[in-house]
Amino acid sequence: MRRFLLALPLLCGWSFPEARAEVLFVVNSMDPGIQVLDVATRTELRQIPVLREPHHLVLSPARDVLLVGDSGGNEILFIDPATGELRKRERIANPYNLEFSPDGKTLVVTGLRRDQVDIYAWEAGTASLSLLGRVKPGDMPSHIAYRPDSKLAYVTVQGSRSIAAIDLETRQVAWTLQVGREPAGIIWHNGKLLIGVMGSDHVAVVDPEARRVERTIKVGRGAHALFPSPGGGPIYVTSRVDSRITALDPATLDIMRVYEVPGGPDCISFDERGRLWTTLRWARQVGLLDPETGEVSTAPVGRSPHGILFQARNLAPRADATAAR
Repeated sequence: MRRFLLALPLLCGWSFPEARAEVLFVVNSMDPGIQVLDVATRTELRQIPVLREPHHLVLSPARDVLLVGDSGGNEILFIDPATGELRKRERIANPYNLEFSPDGKTLVVTGLRRDQVDIYAWEAGTASLSLLGRVKPGDMPSHIAYRPDSKLAYVTVQGSRSIAAIDLETRQVAWTLQVGREPAGIIWHNGKLLIGVMGSDHVAVVDPEARRVERTIKVGRGAHALFPSPGGGPIYVTSRVDSRITALDPATLDIMRVYEVPGGPDCISFDERGRLWTTLRWARQVGLLDPETGEVSTAPVGRSPHGILFQARNLAPRADATAAR
């Protein structure tokens, strides 16, 4: 593996480059903060401080606000993805993970430590949240997926070995299903739910209509999260214990290729060339995987990097920054 050196932070103020830029937002859970890195130089552009223990991040439906959950600090940070500027902080109970519904109207937030799922209305014009309801689906709710019509959210419940389907209109648990020890990542794919069973070594394929596990796919110990590539390409699955990333055929879910990626790959974000940026949870690094060649290069970051977001866009002065994707 090749290693990139990370330049020292800029000490006399900073800004993103005026020309077209590619940046990474990296959420470090144990060195609490959000690093903003210039992809071309691996230079740290900024450190955004947090209170205690951030984990996950998500772009707003309009892609003009980046929300980062500080689980231990009990707040969500609202960041301008075009400038890296921290816009505001909002007190939210234990925001471990967060995902917007497909229709862009709802934000579901899981509280892993507090065993709760909060459902918020999202006001895009003001980037504000209004609590609609709270659900208690079991022990350690974790990751989130949605039915395409935005009527149901599906949450993995790690301590209960289950997934919970939550009706977003009644804000009640519609049903639960046992899927295996410590289920983590979950996505909706072609009418099925795909779940990384972290306490084992496989992906569980669930038929949500029949409410049964219809298939398992062995991908490696610590099967964690799933990431569909842009344009309908492979689905990539991270396995933190066996330190690998597995590519699944999106049509058949058969294994296409396995990439050995030391350091405990966790979350993935794709760049415009289809390469995979991944946080390496145990190695204080981010990795860049070229899926064509299998080559992996790394750059150092903080302790226990978790969430990650690649951003590429034409940067403009803040007053004109309406084209951020």
